[in-house]
Amino acid sequence: MSVTDIDEKGRETQLEEPSSSDVVPPSQRDIETLPVIDHAAEARLIRKLDLYIIPPTMFLYLFSFLDRVNVGNARLYGMEEDLGLHGSQYQTAVSLLFVTYVLAETPSNLLLKKLHPSRWIAFITTFWGVIATLTGLVQNYGGLIVCRLLLGAVEAGLFPGMTIYLTLFYTKKELALRVGYLFVSAALAGSVGGLLAYGIGFMDGVEGQRGWRWIMIIEGLPSFVLGIAVYFWLADAPETAYYLSQEERNLMLVRKRRQIGHTSSADLLHKQDVIKAFMDWKVWMFAVGQFGADTMLYGYSTFLPTIIKGLGKWSTAETQALTVPCYALGAITYLIVARFSDRFQHRALPAVAFAVISIVGYTILLTPVSVGARFFGCFLVSMGLYVTVGIPLAWLPSNLPRYGKRTTASGIQLTIGNAAGISAPFMSARCLSTLCFNH
Repeated sequence: MSVTDIDEKGRETQLEEPSSSDVVPPSQRDIETLPVIDHAAEARLIRKLDLYIIPPTMFLYLFSFLDRVNVGNARLYGMEEDLGLHGSQYQTAVSLLFVTYVLAETPSNLLLKKLHPSRWIAFITTFWGVIATLTGLVQNYGGLIVCRLLLGAVEAGLFPGMTIYLTLFYTKKELALRVGYLFVSAALAGSVGGLLAYGIGFMDGVEGQRGWRWIMIIEGLPSFVLGIAVYFWLADAPETAYYLSQEERNLMLVRKRRQIGHTSSADLLHKQDVIKAFMDWKVWMFAVGQFGADTMLYGYSTFLPTIIKGLGKWSTAETQALTVPCYALGAITYLIVARFSDRFQHRALPAVAFAVISIVGYTILLTPVSVGARFFGCFLVSMGLYVTVGIPLAWLPSNLPRYGKRTTASGIQLTIGNAAGISAPFMSARCLSTLCFNH
């Protein structure tokens, strides 16, 4: 099929394919019949895609992650005292978000294409912005639990949806860096959250409200505004992208068809592909590995302010500021590693190597050494953490050309992985008690 098989509205005119197998390699003859790609034009196309896709996706995940873990910053400004939390109630409130999160992830992922990415992502973003803002108004433990459960259910669709969304526009050789931008956003959320908490903390007592309430309210409002903006910003597919010319849309189709395993029916959601994802043992192995990586991620992201607070006699504002360089190192490291991962097409080696770096960092934190050494351990954890979590999330979908299996497999991987958020707060609390005991 040539690139002229796209009509004037950017739609493919041939959609039927006899086969729905997982991988249908193009023959040499098929490849030779495709137009030769102008690499300069392709480079310009990729730059344009990055300009229109990467900023909104980064902002979306930044505020999503910020609204999810800012309870760690709020804790230092009297949240537990004001809401009358005692025992393990704080850890329970943190973990319950992930109960609804993991239950809603896969269904939300399957709804993405049916409801159109721009509409679905805009809806969940505005909705979680409202919930995150209202969290600053809760008066008791029950209200906090309700907000956390609702926030988890709504935010569940964002990251898996954005991962699949990126596969619609980028080839497998370009994917790790673009998924990497999402995890850079997670690291930036930590830095931004620390800076915001540092500044907002000085509002403690303004209008009779505690600092933690202002953190929730001020950090929740941008998500609501962003949700409205992305409705107009995001395109639903390359064929209908408002910022691509017809020539660029044709080039997108050629790029897609040159990928091993792509057929025109591969972009459709087939029941057989969904079933195959559940039956593939490799998908479940990825999911188990993701669980371990996410255990580190959620423990670190939520409790880093508490960890640093326990290392020395810093004020709350100073503690928030000290989280910023840790997250900044994680963001820079991931960008560098993701670029090399895409260039050399290596996924396993960086994921494993940087997991070891994080493990060394955690070991230092749990060892009775000096405060300086433990603070260095915080940097090591961050340095390895985002690579370990992020690379596998690009690795799995880039090897599944069929939309149904790719979407379902990513949903499984993220669902099992994010289940770590349920147990991580309790595990981190035990580790914190060990850290304080050894201090």
